[in-house]
Amino acid sequence: MAVYFFYGDEDYNIELEIEKMRSKLNPDFISMSFQTLDSPDYSTLINALRTPPMMFGEMLVIINAEDYFLSNKNFFDDKELEDIEDALKNNPEQLNIVFVVKLPRNENKKLDSRRKLYKIISKYNAQEFPTFKTYKTDDIANWVKKHAKTKEISLNNDALSLMIEQLGNNLRDFNTELDKLKLVAYPGNVVTKKMVEDICISHQDLFNFTELIMKGEKDRALLEFKKLLDKKHPLELLSAIQTMLRKWILLKINSSMSTFELSKLTGQHEFVVKQTIAKLKNTKAADLIKLKENLFDVEYRIKSAEVLDIISEVECAIIR
Repeated sequence: MAVYFFYGDEDYNIELEIEKMRSKLNPDFISMSFQTLDSPDYSTLINALRTPPMMFGEMLVIINAEDYFLSNKNFFDDKELEDIEDALKNNPEQLNIVFVVKLPRNENKKLDSRRKLYKIISKYNAQEFPTFKTYKTDDIANWVKKHAKTKEISLNNDALSLMIEQLGNNLRDFNTELDKLKLVAYPGNVVTKKMVEDICISHQDLFNFTELIMKGEKDRALLEFKKLLDKKHPLELLSAIQTMLRKWILLKINSSMSTFELSKLTGQHEFVVKQTIAKLKNTKAADLIKLKENLFDVEYRIKSAEVLDIISEVECAIIR
């Protein structure tokens, strides 16, 4: 019925678009009408492109095509590319094909438009999904408002501003926090600044916690950790801290770069970058890397079901 080409480094928006298409399929036959293939070989791909749906209505096939574009390997020869092009031109009725390329976030990678496969599939409903620039707060605000509306809630302007200040341009984090805020706002549907302050962990909260660890004030760091647990599950907290540590490490090891370049590298507003650099002046990159390794190790063991007391294990990782 239609062919699409979704690409870009904002993978969450790509996932939302695919889910919107998936929701239109007949739920009674979803196991047969929805299929995902990861950079399939020629025979698997051509079969998928030419297979007509049966009696259960429209069919949606997602082709995760990162390897086709991000590796040096040539997946298809000229004859196979001709067959793929012919199959797309003669797409069976009620069959929707979506080629997806999720680019690495904040690496400014672009697709090679010289590739023959790109020239073939870019003719069909091609849409780029770029990450919002951190300084384009109006664009982020508009997205958050629309996304909140799908959850049947709205945000006061001061609540919205505070969320953007805390979360930057991470749309997946916005989605998670909006789900929590919806529960807090119930039975109402308006999110206030106070609710955001109570539920969402700010950059400053995480900075204060990590700064205490760097100073060797482990007892105070553990007290801050317990406060943070009121807002997030330990695994969520570990993920948030590691994301922050990754950005700090990038700032420390790329100190020769301009704040504008560092802003693009870390996905943070330039003002936040300047503040963070000043605060990290006396912190060694090696210490940040060691802490990140400790936290990564405990997160891996938690997810591998090797840990009985999650909170105690995280506390041990903090004071090591």
